[in-house]
Amino acid sequence: MAVTAASSAASGFDKGDQGRALWLSTFAFTVCFAVWTIFAIIGIQIKKDLGLTDTQFGLLVGTPILTGSLIRLILGIWADQHGGRVVYTFTMLSAAVMTFFLTYAYDYTTFLIAALGVGIAGGSFSVGVAYVSKWFPKEKQGTALGIFGAGNVGAAVTKFVAPVIMVAYGWKTVALVWAAVLAATAVIFFLMTKDDPDLAKRRATGAKPEPLSAMMEPLKNIQVWRFSLYYFFVFGAFVALALWLPRYLMGVYNLDIATAGMIGAAYSIPASIFRAYGGHLSDKYGARTIMYWTFGVSVVCTFILSYPPTSYVIQGIRGPVEFTTRMGLLGFIVVAFVLGFFMSLGKAARRGWRRGRPCRRSWRLCPAHRLRHAQ
Repeated sequence: MAVTAASSAASGFDKGDQGRALWLSTFAFTVCFAVWTIFAIIGIQIKKDLGLTDTQFGLLVGTPILTGSLIRLILGIWADQHGGRVVYTFTMLSAAVMTFFLTYAYDYTTFLIAALGVGIAGGSFSVGVAYVSKWFPKEKQGTALGIFGAGNVGAAVTKFVAPVIMVAYGWKTVALVWAAVLAATAVIFFLMTKDDPDLAKRRATGAKPEPLSAMMEPLKNIQVWRFSLYYFFVFGAFVALALWLPRYLMGVYNLDIATAGMIGAAYSIPASIFRAYGGHLSDKYGARTIMYWTFGVSVVCTFILSYPPTSYVIQGIRGPVEFTTRMGLLGFIVVAFVLGFFMSLGKAARRGWRRGRPCRRSWRLCPAHRLRHAQ
């Protein structure tokens, strides 16, 4: 039976295969993201065990993010050449193995090395986008990728569940459970999905994949670099805050790890589940408008969150008037929620276009491959 390419009409796709590709990819990305941000929780106990400074802790939690960001390029290229289903499964199994070996780390250096391996899970984004998009015609890719991107909620899963396991059984158990779940997810994904239509068509016709030089062509487009800068904030800042918030809440508000994790999830959840709504708003009002709102509100929120507690004294006509800018826990939660919501809108306002044509290759080079710009 002939299989149509991704650019064909929606009727050319088997609805069952299409649905499984989308929802299993989303579930797999959720698990991958939970593994990718595991150090947001277990890193706190590791910091205590090793007596790390805040700088060393920051480097430890940031190392998986570095790996996941850099490896996306090669994984995205492999996904187009060899098929997203196989590469996605390989990515998950590799990350599961490295998460398992994390339990054998014994000093700061070995933890950093293990963290590099755990970061492979972060590369799942480019693979999943390449795989999911080929199951849908271009007019439906925005919605499909918005649903897939909601897998960012995996950060909230780690914040909700990992503290409970860590308090009861220790951080090594968290790593083992996360590794086992990721490995099981890889097997389920591989068994229940099919190769994408583009790959199936190439195999049927004997066509070869695009050469590497053609895949790197989008680097010549200045929009790719500009979109990368946008994505640096709407996604990069989201991940940075998601990783740091539990440690910050414990240090500033003297919370226990479980409570800090739950409050940190109040930021991660809206920053993930509203991505599909952001895509809808971008279609309705234009992505440029949504990005202006995202950056504007984010500037205000991050300024409020970063402003140190300060006391002011004003000399009034009846004597000095004193007030403070110290933010309470409730106010912090509200501001973090608003920030997460608008970041989710910005992450969804992405659909790359090049002179009126979809820039299909740019997702491998720029995570903001789908940023729409207003005409």
